[in-house]
Amino acid sequence: MNKIFLTSLPLLAAVGAFHPITSAANDVKGPMAFKPIPGSAYNELTNDPAILNESTWLIPEGFKQSIVSDESDLNIYINQDWPDMNTVNETRIQAGRYLYRTHEVRPGNDQRNDGKLGGTVSVVDLRTGIAKELAAREDWEALDGLVWTPWHTLLVAEETNAGGYPDPDYPLATGGLVYEIELDKKDPSTAKKVTARPLLGSIAHEGIETDDEGNVYVIDEDRAPGGSIFKFVPDNYGDLSSGKLFALRVKNGGQTGEAEWVELQLDPVTFDAQAAAEQVGATSYCRPEDLERIGKTLYAALTCEPRIGGKDGPGAVLAISLNEMPMVSYFVEAGVNIATENKAAGITGLKSPDNLANGPDGKLWIVEDNVPSDIWVAEPDNDGDGHADGVHLFASLKDNAAEGTGIYFGKDPQKLFVNIQHSGTGNDKTMEITKIKKLHKSDKKHND
Repeated sequence: MNKIFLTSLPLLAAVGAFHPITSAANDVKGPMAFKPIPGSAYNELTNDPAILNESTWLIPEGFKQSIVSDESDLNIYINQDWPDMNTVNETRIQAGRYLYRTHEVRPGNDQRNDGKLGGTVSVVDLRTGIAKELAAREDWEALDGLVWTPWHTLLVAEETNAGGYPDPDYPLATGGLVYEIELDKKDPSTAKKVTARPLLGSIAHEGIETDDEGNVYVIDEDRAPGGSIFKFVPDNYGDLSSGKLFALRVKNGGQTGEAEWVELQLDPVTFDAQAAAEQVGATSYCRPEDLERIGKTLYAALTCEPRIGGKDGPGAVLAISLNEMPMVSYFVEAGVNIATENKAAGITGLKSPDNLANGPDGKLWIVEDNVPSDIWVAEPDNDGDGHADGVHLFASLKDNAAEGTGIYFGKDPQKLFVNIQHSGTGNDKTMEITKIKKLHKSDKKHND
């Protein structure tokens, strides 16, 4: 069974300060309606397991947090298990029941408790709480990206450009590859087949997303010279064994503005998408990480944009319109529609955005790879200026050594899944933050 812990109490005092540019005072409406917390968990950072296994996040009043699965349920690795991305079986039989997770272990920290090495994808039965491995391979490393496809499979991706464990079928593909997991139609907690999809490029994969036409979007999570954003167009819907790979290129030579998808000539042996993107002058960004599509807009978390004078920036979220003539803008940008983080001054702001989630009402949820790791909610761009109309602080992680990752909404619009990776407690975990449902008058009378 799930472990239910702390219900949040009203915050008695601010634990950080907001720059006036951040929309802190406005209540956020929708299925996850909340009053933004006043600041990051600067004064509550700890490694104490007695605190962090019960009250891991600062969260708004009216929400509760609980552990879905941790290393006491499923302990795969001698060191920590590094759960990264989350998704559920979004369609077909028992939709929404099974939560899948990639584990981002790498050569050197991937020693398994069964004596083997390599990466894994795990699955949690959200009805029973039972967690197990779905698929594992000794040549997998740094499994990160994860998405449920419209054709009812899982795509998982390796975030590496070192190639410590080459795929035996593609030994010269030294970067990470995308793999497709076909599930048992009668039992979505069982994997039937795993197939490499090298035409999606050999790069440091993280974010992966699909669209209604069956196209697949991936990124190259590279810092220097930078990574590009890619689009794979299959020859046939749901079949990733053939098709063409494209890279995003902003026409004015900058990072934002009018853009185009440029076809790449991918080497059929190395599948090096970064080299192919450089050949056509594709736009590169400082560590693009996760991808999330909401309607006709693709969002990308850029951990260290915008760069100024060759120096890393605080991070931004890119918006790419998925129409015939793509437009690219910084949807969330520190100093524009959100404060710039200044921990020393106690100013809460954006720093190193990492993972993204499509909220239940079309808002974009963002979690940072930062200490403290904050979760933000960005309003849609209704005024058409390319920027989110407001950005609000939902939660802040109290774990002094960890980051929140893999934020994701499944079938319940009032439940956010999030992983805690490399926790200071030694206990990595998957959590849910859930809105407390108010009792109707009839329910209250019955309970009395």
